[in-house]
Amino acid sequence: MKYTFDIVGVSQVLQFFNHQQQNLHKPQHQGVEYIATHTCTLDALLESVEPVPQKWNWDKDEVVGTVINFWMQNSDSIRYWKARLIDAGRDNLLVARIADIKALKKELEYLLGGNL
Repeated sequence: MKYTFDIVGVSQVLQFFNHQQQNLHKPQHQGVEYIATHTCTLDALLESVEPVPQKWNWDKDEVVGTVINFWMQNSDSIRYWKARLIDAGRDNLLVARIADIKALKKELEYLLGGNL
């Protein structure tokens, strides 16, 4: 299975919590997970994705490898999001998405009205 990881933005803690609660009541696209952390560090991101492989029965080593590869190959993006998180202040989170590539494709098709 192939995975993808990306930082998607900065969110207020309460807004992210509400988003996660709303997703509990909606049909989920299996294999797409949004995670959040207060700091933009590799250790914090790895800690945030730690429960995800067990939830979706994913290969933990591949998931960790995907996050590390993202970190190593996207230094400009990481600097950008780290600065945005600092600018946003203490009550905000860095939000990222980890997904099985096939599941992410299905989610995007659903969001775009199934026209893909």
